[in-house]
Parts: sequence; structure tokens; C-alpha cells
Amino acid sequence: MKSSEIKELRDLSAAELSEKLDGLNKELFNLRFQHAVNQLDNPLRLKAVKKDIARVKTIIREKELAE
Repeated sequence: MKSSEIKELRDLSAAELSEKLDGLNKELFNLRFQHAVNQLDNPLRLKAVKKDIARVKTIIREKELAE
């Protein structure tokens, strides 16, 4: 994720961040399923999605503390 994408995440509302987190969790589930049945094309995508989830959770927490 580039710094411009992170800035865009910081501009999102709490509801939009929550939607983004749900989407990333679904993607992670699908990637794990593909990995389990040996159909995963890019195993590095698992790591990237986990990091994206952590970034979104961090931004959500920062917004909670700012309130």
C-alpha cells in the first residue's frame, strides 16, 4: 500500500473504514481457502492483505482515540 492510499484511508469515515475492513476480512478468508486447496496463485497476497487489515484497524483505533 502506498502512502497516498494510506492518506485516502485516513480521509474515510468510520463506517467506510468498517466496510473496507469487512471486505479485507472476506478476501483473507477466500485466500486462506484457496491456499488450503492448493489453488492460490500468489501466496504473497496473504501477507499483503493481513498488513492492509492491520493498517485499517490502526486508523480506526486512531480515530477512536481522537474523539
